[in-house]
Amino acid sequence: MIHDYEEQLLQLIDDNIDSATDDELFAGGYLRGHISLAVADCEHQGINDIAVMQQRVKQSLLNAKSELSPSDWQLVQQYSDKLMA
Repeated sequence: MIHDYEEQLLQLIDDNIDSATDDELFAGGYLRGHISLAVADCEHQGINDIAVMQQRVKQSLLNAKSELSPSDWQLVQQYSDKLMA
């Protein structure tokens, strides 16, 4: 179930490549790793709850906040919220 959700999210990112802005391309590319990492972590722990996976993506982004400028982090955060809505 979580793996299917991961595929849906990654497909949404891929589907927007042709029409995405540079900022959206950056945010999508950055999010891909966080999404896949959260899914792998959930699968390793036997967790099948999408809400838990979404929370792990959010926590992963918070943990990586210092890697990005404030404006880039906000951009990634907004794209993440939009994608997982």
